[in-house]
Amino acid sequence: MTERVVQAGGRAPPAAGARVRVWDPVVRLFHWTVVTGCVLNLFILEDGESPHRIVGYVVAGALAVRLVWGFTGTKYARFADFVPTPARLVAYVRALRHGHEPRLLGHNPAGAAMMLALMALLAGVCLTGWMSTLDAFWGEDWLEELHETLANAILVLALLHAAAALFESVRHRENLVWSMVTGWKRR
Repeated sequence: MTERVVQAGGRAPPAAGARVRVWDPVVRLFHWTVVTGCVLNLFILEDGESPHRIVGYVVAGALAVRLVWGFTGTKYARFADFVPTPARLVAYVRALRHGHEPRLLGHNPAGAAMMLALMALLAGVCLTGWMSTLDAFWGEDWLEELHETLANAILVLALLHAAAALFESVRHRENLVWSMVTGWKRR
């Protein structure tokens, strides 16, 4: 279960210098590999060309490592620590709507749902991208359209994810983007 730290309405600051390592190197490397890969493949590299495919395989490999790490990794990396039940997700969203959501060290239930959705979309994009290289699916328009639709869905959810991270950073007075760089959050 993810550790509850501070109520948003209470906002009592923690003791100065009290920090805890939340995001381990595997989680951070996965996050920034996916960010870089998506930016490259959505905006810079030519669809279907060799560099595009290589980046896709790197992202697929990072996803495979992250899935394994979700069962074997550190406390906050494990799916068991943060995958929300529907009831926890609804309760969190209700608390958020009223400005009383708890600050959590790991993923909050909404962030966890977003992460799982993004990982599922990444798996779909990787699978359809790989399938498009097979003779059995060569030139199939439906596959290319599905691949593009999934990639565009990733873009939309990634923008929503980034906006939520900025919102939570302001709301809980901590830089969540920087914590994904360093791995540290305030206790």
